[in-house]
Amino acid sequence: MSKNSTNSFISLLIGLIVGGIVGILFAPDKGNNTRDRLTFRLNQYRKKLEDLIAEITDEKELVKSEAKDKGNKVVNEAKTKAERLLKDVDGILSKIKEN
Repeated sequence: MSKNSTNSFISLLIGLIVGGIVGILFAPDKGNNTRDRLTFRLNQYRKKLEDLIAEITDEKELVKSEAKDKGNKVVNEAKTKAERLLKDVDGILSKIKEN
């Protein structure tokens, strides 16, 4: 995975998460229903991020070429960004549960 495609993918994930949250928050519905839907969707995104981290880790094990160092660096950066997103999702979920 090239650095540009990794950054594009991460940007897409961030856009999907932010767009989903904003869309749900501005939808005319009861607060409990909105929080439940938001929690459900964030759990879906959390699962997708966990799958992405697992996939990135698996692909890292398969890299065996001259570009191994560069590939490892890109994979580690993508994994770090995905883990940050996962922490952000967890933080949002905990704030929702507090309400």
